[in-house]
Amino acid sequence: MPSARLSVVVTRRLPEPVETRMRELFDVRLRETDAPMTREELARAVRDVDVLVPTLSDRIDASLIAQAGDRLKLIANYGAGVDHIDVGTARQHGILVSNTPGVSADDTADMTMALLLSVTRRLPEGLAVMQSGDWQGWSPTALLGGRVAGRRLGILGMGRIGQAVARRAAAFGMQIHYHNRRRLRPETEEALQATYWESLDQMVARMDVLSINCPHTPSTFHLMNARRLKLMKPDAVIVNTSRGEVIDENALTRMLRAGEIAGAGLDVYEHGADINPRLRELKNVVLLPHMGSATLEGRIEMGEKVIINIKTFDDGHRPPDQVVPSML
Repeated sequence: MPSARLSVVVTRRLPEPVETRMRELFDVRLRETDAPMTREELARAVRDVDVLVPTLSDRIDASLIAQAGDRLKLIANYGAGVDHIDVGTARQHGILVSNTPGVSADDTADMTMALLLSVTRRLPEGLAVMQSGDWQGWSPTALLGGRVAGRRLGILGMGRIGQAVARRAAAFGMQIHYHNRRRLRPETEEALQATYWESLDQMVARMDVLSINCPHTPSTFHLMNARRLKLMKPDAVIVNTSRGEVIDENALTRMLRAGEIAGAGLDVYEHGADINPRLRELKNVVLLPHMGSATLEGRIEMGEKVIINIKTFDDGHRPPDQVVPSML
């Protein structure tokens, strides 16, 4: 008799190759639509499943974990960030948590540079002129942006993504500065030609562009609060492809409207899809719908990591990408 397959529930639609491989390996329940699961659907799923595969749109908090049945032993997150999962409570209930780190670093870094260039070179305004049909031809003073070469880029969070941003920005001739929870090794710092700032306040006050590349944790919530945003130079630009909660969005909106910050490129928002409507109205802001890691290649790689974590767990070993509370 073949051994029983693990029961797996996937909360969102995943790329077809990932879903097909999961079907081959596990007793998997896939989503018919790409709509997020309701709270009730999540609660039903955790009651009678071995493995849950959620995404960042699913809130796996203590109250939901308390409803889990005895079978649930692994939450194999599809994504690197796990701030939507109560990892500590899961551990107390004997449930392991895994994620998919390192997959989207290059894709997100590419999008960081795209946003940086879009803001500094006013690409959305140029697109709007062309789409309106109002373009009257070239003008020496029309839509003047700024050159990025020679500007100081401050990177907040120098992990995989931050370092990928540094390499790209250096190729554009930018000067690399960073603030991180831990200073990089000297050889890494030298390779990136990066200047370390122990004081975030001191770095923020001197940068031409600030890139947010740190995760959302209790210690990084509103790390860029109103006080710290006011330290930025009036001609500075801020880019966020990490987590919206790191920036006080209302304070940022007020300062952008007042001209106290020159511009912003945002792919993530403090309250998810509920974006400050005044932020949408500003010409000096570029808004994207959380698409920093949205490449087909990256999404498939994420799925492959999820499958490896589940398969390794099924074989009686620790998932290679297990997350523990001390990591957060």
